[in-house]
Amino acid sequence: MSVRQISFAAILLVLSSVAMAQQGSTDEQTACRPDVRRFCYKLKPGDATGAFLQCLQDHRAKLSPRCRAVLESHGV
Repeated sequence: MSVRQISFAAILLVLSSVAMAQQGSTDEQTACRPDVRRFCYKLKPGDATGAFLQCLQDHRAKLSPRCRAVLESHGV
């Protein structure tokens, strides 16, 4: 996993957290939050960093166009 992918996975971890830190742009958080809640609800904020990224990749065909664009903009 590249540094870029790890960084993005950390952003996704924050998206799922109730206490959203200032990581990732607000637009990225807004774009993927519904998809993280819909598809990755079984994951917990303390799960492995790559778990959220993997979850979104596993559901890529069902992601909203906005969230898919965020993934693509990060080369994922």
